[in-house]
Amino acid sequence: MQSGRAKTKQWLAEYVSDVSTTKDTLMGWTSSSDTKSQIKIFFETKEQAIAWAKNNNYQFFVEEPKIRKIKPKSYTANFDMKRKEPWTH
Repeated sequence: MQSGRAKTKQWLAEYVSDVSTTKDTLMGWTSSSDTKSQIKIFFETKEQAIAWAKNNNYQFFVEEPKIRKIKPKSYTANFDMKRKEPWTH
C-alpha cells in the first residue's frame, strides 16, 4: 500500500472543541452541538496561518509535520533468500 503526498503541503487551522460528541443509537452517526468543529481553513504557509490566528485573537498551537522515513524497496527484495522469512515457492 502506498501513501500519497498530494495536497499535504498546506497548513490547516481548525477549532479545538470542548463539547463532547454523542452517537445516534439508530444510525450510529456522531453528532455535536458545536458547529465550529466543522470549519477548516487552509493556508499556503505557516506564517499566514499564525498571522490569521493572531489577527482574529485566537489561541493557537503549531503542530510541525512529521519527517517521513523512507525505506528503499525493490521488487527483487521480495525473492531474496536473506529475508527473515525466505520466499518458499
